[in-house]
Amino acid sequence: MSRQPLVLAPFRGLRYAAPDVDRFIDGVLDISRLLAPPYDIPDADEARELQRSDPHNAARVTLPFELSRQSPEDAASRRYRAAADLLRSWITDGVLTLDEEPALYVYEQVTADGRTQRGLVGALGLPDDGPDPAVRPHEDVADPPVRDRFRLMEVARANLEPIFLLYRGGNGAASTATEATTSRRPLVSTRTRDGSEHRLWAVTDPRIQREITGDLAGRSALIADGHHRYAAYRRLRQESTDPGWAHGLALLVDSDTHPPQLGAIHRVLPGLDTAEALAAARTVATVEPVTEADPALLEERRAPALLLVSAEGDAHLVSGFDEAVLREAMPDHSPDWRHLATAALHEVLLPLWNFPEEQVRMIHDDPAEAEAAAREEKGTAVIVPPLRVEQVYAVADRGELTPRKSTSFGPKPRTGLVMRVLD
Repeated sequence: MSRQPLVLAPFRGLRYAAPDVDRFIDGVLDISRLLAPPYDIPDADEARELQRSDPHNAARVTLPFELSRQSPEDAASRRYRAAADLLRSWITDGVLTLDEEPALYVYEQVTADGRTQRGLVGALGLPDDGPDPAVRPHEDVADPPVRDRFRLMEVARANLEPIFLLYRGGNGAASTATEATTSRRPLVSTRTRDGSEHRLWAVTDPRIQREITGDLAGRSALIADGHHRYAAYRRLRQESTDPGWAHGLALLVDSDTHPPQLGAIHRVLPGLDTAEALAAARTVATVEPVTEADPALLEERRAPALLLVSAEGDAHLVSGFDEAVLREAMPDHSPDWRHLATAALHEVLLPLWNFPEEQVRMIHDDPAEAEAAAREEKGTAVIVPPLRVEQVYAVADRGELTPRKSTSFGPKPRTGLVMRVLD
């Protein structure tokens, strides 16, 4: 069976438009106070702060809260319905409007440190199951967040935020069109509180759209961020007869032209006695004390290698795992997979420590934040190295999935620049 083409179709974007909820700078729409990070980034306090920041902030529909005392199931249903009703009221009131023409959207992000990322936002065609899919995940998913996003999109009848995809595009027509489009005045230009800049353009020329379609057809894409939303897309397609669910909203970035940032996702194990954990780790690996938990130390050791930091701040390097132990714990995986730090942690060390997976806390990018959380939780921080994008492509190309939350790709697209509705 031949592989299905990679499809990123034009669509009529739903965007903020009303002058009374945003402002213009030099004739370009500025909507910084209406944008939000992806739904899984803010904690509960940060999400509420976003919601309070503006009555039309996108987090009010992507992260709805229910304060009633109903059962969890009834409360969840009320949350999704409230988000859907709010979205429709914004459309009715003209806060959000549909663009007149179907478009592919060029989205540019410039981070506070000057890194530029550009990609195309469109309606991603959801491929059928097969041995060589056009869209490849690299990470496993958990059912609760998939079910949560499935229910929200189902009730709202909308894709509220794009997933983040990478592809190897070289100098193809899609990359060429993306770069060329940015010479024009953008539809939106804004700077968010983290210092990053966001700009959006629409590609409405049918000829250019056809060139992009032809270029992408023979390629494949890697899911960088949004595995749970992609799984929700697939479930919506499978469980609905509505043809609108044959697509899902996505940002597609050429990693040859704009290599992504790859950060690590560190772990905090609340209540885990570090001394006891180190003693157990010595039965399967080499453990040595270090003066500080410097992630650079992990690059100097053969993988898998990780750092354990106690609540008191004492740091130890764990490396040199027994190969027989790795093979026995992960017999169905490739040697490269077995040598991922997160694989060694979740498949060897956590069972050795009898530590439940569901109690592991995830900390994106910042080792110091993980160490601080370990102090607060009187537990242990586990500092892991970031993967390289070539490693992630290699895992996905083999059809394997990294352990959940092994990568933190960035910069992640902001929510609220453009949405997709079915009606």
